[in-house]
Amino acid sequence: MGALIQCCSDEAIKAAGQIIRDGGLVVYPTDTLYGLGCSALDEEAVQRVFEVKKRDPTNPLSIAVCNLRMLRRYTSFDSQAMRVMECFLPGPVTFVLRKKALPDVLTGGGGSVGVRIPESRVALKLIMEVGVPIVSTSANISGQAPPETADEVMAQLPEVDLILDGGKIAGRGSTIIDLTTCPPRILREGAKPAWEVAAVIEEVYQ
Repeated sequence: MGALIQCCSDEAIKAAGQIIRDGGLVVYPTDTLYGLGCSALDEEAVQRVFEVKKRDPTNPLSIAVCNLRMLRRYTSFDSQAMRVMECFLPGPVTFVLRKKALPDVLTGGGGSVGVRIPESRVALKLIMEVGVPIVSTSANISGQAPPETADEVMAQLPEVDLILDGGKIAGRGSTIIDLTTCPPRILREGAKPAWEVAAVIEEVYQ
């Protein structure tokens, strides 16, 4: 049996939060692509994300948080990094930061983690419902094109527990910035143009 597809009503988001708290996997719309999520603190659920995506477990997963308080609880960073992040949060940028209190399975045993605050009402409400960071990875089989609709998600990932249908999302992945180095490095250009990011980095770290 395939996953259940629901519209993004408050009731559906509440149900999705409960599924994640119970160890399940939920696909949710973001400001860039459809994301596949589970509790970032649940090692078994994280392992299941790797399995359904057919993703190499040494390839780290990113997380999404809903506010700076949650960001500070699970990662560490200095004031310069904070100045850079303030220019782009919330939004389509993932920041690589030193991790705190996050399981090694999430990061392939590494000491850093990619984290973002999505500019998406549904994603933010879902994270608030769960109460802890959730995994933020594209809802596709590794190596395949990211799905643009809930039906396309179902075709690729029928094993998930719930899909929140946010309509067609034909975006790009997030831009990734490594803030564990000085100066920071742009690891991938995505929805946020690299020149905008580079200008902020130059201003903060001059």
